[in-house]
This record gives sequence, structure tokens and C-alpha cells, in this order.
Amino acid sequence: MNEFVEQCLREWRRLGVPGRLAEEMAADLASDLEEAQAEGVSAEQYLGRSASDPRSFAASWAAERGIVPRPGREAAGRRPPALAALTALAAIVLVVATLLLATGEPKVALTTSATPPRLSTPPAAARLSLPPGHRVQASAAAPVEWILLLVAIAALGLCAWLWLRWGRSRLPAAPA
Repeated sequence: MNEFVEQCLREWRRLGVPGRLAEEMAADLASDLEEAQAEGVSAEQYLGRSASDPRSFAASWAAERGIVPRPGREAAGRRPPALAALTALAAIVLVVATLLLATGEPKVALTTSATPPRLSTPPAAARLSLPPGHRVQASAAAPVEWILLLVAIAALGLCAWLWLRWGRSRLPAAPA
């Protein structure tokens, strides 16, 4: 194989074209170039402006065959909107849960009064009550906030895994 075909083969491998398919494409290209040379046509005449840029030639050929996505806006526009929405929602939930945990809001306060109950026999809960004027304050939402935080972290981890997996995925090879 000549240097142009070798550079194309390296580019196909870099783009993630499966090895067997990249070898097949390189063999096809080498065969086409040999046929052109046998007919008296130089590689520069046969390939045109692509003869000076094997990487671009290889990328466009792989994209034409449907093996790799086309460069530019078309490939970026293929990102799934549902995955982007899920990622944004998980990030928002993470921020809100973190802020709620950091501020400790909302709070619930329980206060006892100094006046005794009006019942003739106080219920058991009233006999075990706190001293008059005592105040108990606690964050009622803390368990919910922790659950939200853990769910948001898990969702963001899943989203990161899906984004990475999406970036490595390739279109199936189209027949030549």
C-alpha cells in the first residue's frame, strides 16, 4: 500500500471504524488507485483535491458509507434531547437538595404552653409533655432532602455514563 492509503487507514482507525471494515476500505482504495495508475491516471488526477489531505478524504468516505457521523453540526444535532433534559433536571435537583440541606429549611417548631389542659384527666401524652415554655425545633424535610440528593447523584452518574456511551457509539456500516 502506498502512503496515502496508509494515512487513510490510520484515520479510519482513529475515527473508530471497525478493523475488518477499515482493512476492506483500504484494500478497495489501493485497488482503485492501482487501476487508475494502470490506465495512466495519477493519484492526484484520480482523487482531485483530496490527494493532498488523506485524513479529510478518509473521514468523508467513511461518512458517505454511513460508518461514522458526518462532521459538523449534523453530528452535534443528533444528541438525544431526552438525555439532555434528564441531565439538566438531575443537576437542578442536585443543586436544590444541596441548598435545602445546607440551609436546614423548612423547620418545624413544637412549643408547649404553660396552661394545663382543660380535661379532668389529662391524657398520657400531656402527662409526659415537656416543661412549660420549652421549644423543640427540627428539620422535617431532611430525610426527603437526603433522598433527593442521592437520587440526583445517581441520575447524574447514569447521565454521564449514557453521554460517554453515546459519544462512543457509531452508526452501523452501510453496504458499499
